[in-house]
Amino acid sequence: MQETLFCFRVGHLLPYAMSYSNTTHFINPSSFILLGIPGLEAAHGWISISFCVMYMIAVLGNVTILFIVKREPSLHGPMYYFLCMLAITDLVLCTSIVPKMLSIFWFNSREINFSACLTQMFFVHCFSTVGSGIFVAMALDRYVAICNPLRHSTILTNRMVAKIGLAVLLRGGLLLLPYPFLASQWPYCRTNIIPHSYCEHIAVVKLACADIRVSSYYSLSLAIFLTGMDVFFIAASYVQILRAIFSLPTKDARLKTFGTCGSHLCVILVSYIPALFSFLTHRFGHNVPLHVHILISNAYLLVPLMLHPLIFGMRTKQIRDRLIRLVILKGTKLFS
Repeated sequence: MQETLFCFRVGHLLPYAMSYSNTTHFINPSSFILLGIPGLEAAHGWISISFCVMYMIAVLGNVTILFIVKREPSLHGPMYYFLCMLAITDLVLCTSIVPKMLSIFWFNSREINFSACLTQMFFVHCFSTVGSGIFVAMALDRYVAICNPLRHSTILTNRMVAKIGLAVLLRGGLLLLPYPFLASQWPYCRTNIIPHSYCEHIAVVKLACADIRVSSYYSLSLAIFLTGMDVFFIAASYVQILRAIFSLPTKDARLKTFGTCGSHLCVILVSYIPALFSFLTHRFGHNVPLHVHILISNAYLLVPLMLHPLIFGMRTKQIRDRLIRLVILKGTKLFS
């Protein structure tokens, strides 16, 4: 088993492995051991710096967006409510992963409780799905605002926005609940060592000494169905948006209208392209080294979380102007 080889390759994990060496069968191990990024142990310190920087940018950026939207009554509208939902989702997602990951890299704290591992698994996959649903909601908001502007305020009322947000959250929660439920049912009798930096679903269930095709097929079907459906609705919305933009009479009007969608398109691209690359590499890149798989898996989660607030901060004029005004105001008070 590849997982067992990792046990012998990393000397300081031998005590954990030996504690289970005399156990032939355990349904639910008390804990799992996360290896971090196997094969790159010497570089864990440098890798942790980049992950820590991305985490700090994601937290600071998303908290800033939430603060600005809450502070400015003029930003209390559907577009910014969805942006706040995305910010909260990103905060939950990165906080579910990075603190434990950094504890592995910095303090060699590799052990994670069985229940905590399943909880992390649920939060990571659930809120990744929620984030994808919010992209669809944001595309819907842009579609109504550009293609049917006179009815925007009557269609996307605060109540409707709240219903959409609740539907997106319930979709993610209900569809991803079988992940930890099924994982908790499998018997784990070979090893409890996970060759990954967090409790990724497939990385965990592969440790089970049982037929895990139900988990594997459900995971694959869900990824194809949800991602395909979300990408279809986003693409359909933006096709209609682009048709409306190109039908405008002047170039300035077209550029101004397209500018309102630019940040959304950038965020969607930086979110779906790395995820697609990771999915294809995981499914078909059998000759790709394990540490490359794990690095890609981490990057497709963390890089978009860092870029989301940066893109919205730079490309959304209303947020950019309020942020600059806030910085100038604070600076004036500081030096006055």
